[in-house]
Amino acid sequence: MNASATQPISAQNVADTFATVFGYPPDGVWVAPGRVNLIGEHTDYNDGFVLPFAIDREATVAVRLRADQTARLISSYGDKKMVEVDISTLSHGTMTGWTAYPLGVVWVLAQMGVEVGGFDLYLHSTVPSGAGLSSSAAIECAVSTALNDLYGAQFSPKELVLIGQRTENEVVGAPTGILDQSASLLASDGHAVFLDCRTRESHLVPLDLSGAALRILVVDTKVTHAHATGGYAERRASCELGAQMLDVPSLRELTAAQLPEAALRLDAVTYRRVRHIVTENQRVLDTVVVLDDAGPTAIGALLTASHSSMRDDFEISCAELDLAVATALENGALGARMTGGGFGGCAIALIPEAEELKVRDAVDRAFAKANWQAPDFFTVSPGPGARRIL
Repeated sequence: MNASATQPISAQNVADTFATVFGYPPDGVWVAPGRVNLIGEHTDYNDGFVLPFAIDREATVAVRLRADQTARLISSYGDKKMVEVDISTLSHGTMTGWTAYPLGVVWVLAQMGVEVGGFDLYLHSTVPSGAGLSSSAAIECAVSTALNDLYGAQFSPKELVLIGQRTENEVVGAPTGILDQSASLLASDGHAVFLDCRTRESHLVPLDLSGAALRILVVDTKVTHAHATGGYAERRASCELGAQMLDVPSLRELTAAQLPEAALRLDAVTYRRVRHIVTENQRVLDTVVVLDDAGPTAIGALLTASHSSMRDDFEISCAELDLAVATALENGALGARMTGGGFGGCAIALIPEAEELKVRDAVDRAFAKANWQAPDFFTVSPGPGARRIL
């Protein structure tokens, strides 16, 4: 995906832009957020536990159904050229670029028996792409929520999660789990979403940052990644190999007590991958308990331990992420970690409100000293999930 537009925009502005482009008003406007994964990285496709929350960076779509089989799509970013396709001819090879996400949703809906038809769509997104904040899932969830309403398909939010995952897996070619779509569709203000990826059961966990005078600062390193290629797929394959060699259906089955035996049966690299998943699952469970018992001020050490595991055992960090985390911790952060699939993207730091400017300045200066591109900074709060807004 190309870089997304980052300026907030109102529902009415999106509707007005749609009307200007297409010559008539939309049937409605829908929005779905990106997400920050508080903790639980690469555990989702291992049937494990995750704890994401929705953020106030969102994909917004204005949509109007058509009487024919034509889909016309245009976005606020990239070359801003309209893409026109015949819905009836959709196949894997015809869906490329950013339109693979909305058109992929349409293709999956058709595979599930929904009578899909043509539509016009305008997209405005403020979720930075390639930053580990789930810009693609935000688009999928906004579009699936809109089309679910307009087609009268009556899928539940949890069913829409699986539609988004199928889009990623079968159309985009990214072997992702259900974390991103679950955060975007199931979220609520002031809460994180605890998700058991094996049972798909979830519940909301209080994450009252403002009440504790805390902020989560996102540091976008500007190092981009792509889930459909490279290390993400390699890590997933390594986890599947580890489970196979240990004779378990998934790494979710393992506990820390079984790691010494695993070390004897696995090569060193596969063992480290397995150890990350096992210990990360436990950190998610511990974080939920701590949030319930003591609140967000007490979770910093768990976040930092998660980063160390991703850096050393799963090896998905990079120099920029490591510097952002270390510098934040040295300047008042209670905890910090990379978030997202890895190999670039964003770090998050849990900081007292009074320390925000100090941490920002320190990380900025550290990147300048390393002669790296200046990072972007913004704070996020747990917000609501996908919904119709006009």
